[in-house]
Amino acid sequence: MATALFPGSFDPFTAGHEAVLRRVLPLFDKVVVAVGVNSEKAANGGGMFSVAERVERIRRMLADCPTVEVTSYSGMTVELCHQVGAQCIVRGIRTAADFEYEQLVASVNRRQDPTIETLLVMADAAHRDISSTLERERLSHRQP
Repeated sequence: MATALFPGSFDPFTAGHEAVLRRVLPLFDKVVVAVGVNSEKAANGGGMFSVAERVERIRRMLADCPTVEVTSYSGMTVELCHQVGAQCIVRGIRTAADFEYEQLVASVNRRQDPTIETLLVMADAAHRDISSTLERERLSHRQP
């Protein structure tokens, strides 16, 4: 069974994240969306939504996708791959800066386990300007 892991802090899970996920669904039997704790964000007061809230929001958003599982985690991503039986890590990239960063992370993960592949998925043009940071800013200015 081909399983992929789609990890991120997802604070919040954006339309761009969803688009990347839906594009890779046909490639795998199962995709595990893994909501992780970003240590940099935690050091700066945490996120907009708790990890439990993020997991629940993503589950609702993807309720129509029976091959998607949503979980939370802390620790090393490669270790979570072992736990869920994932052979591939999926990451979305929007810019050259994203590519450089993800390439470094993929190299670190590959050193930890050379059998786990990383799949970098280019964001659609319609989603390149969407980021969790901008989405948090937008949500913080919404009227109640």
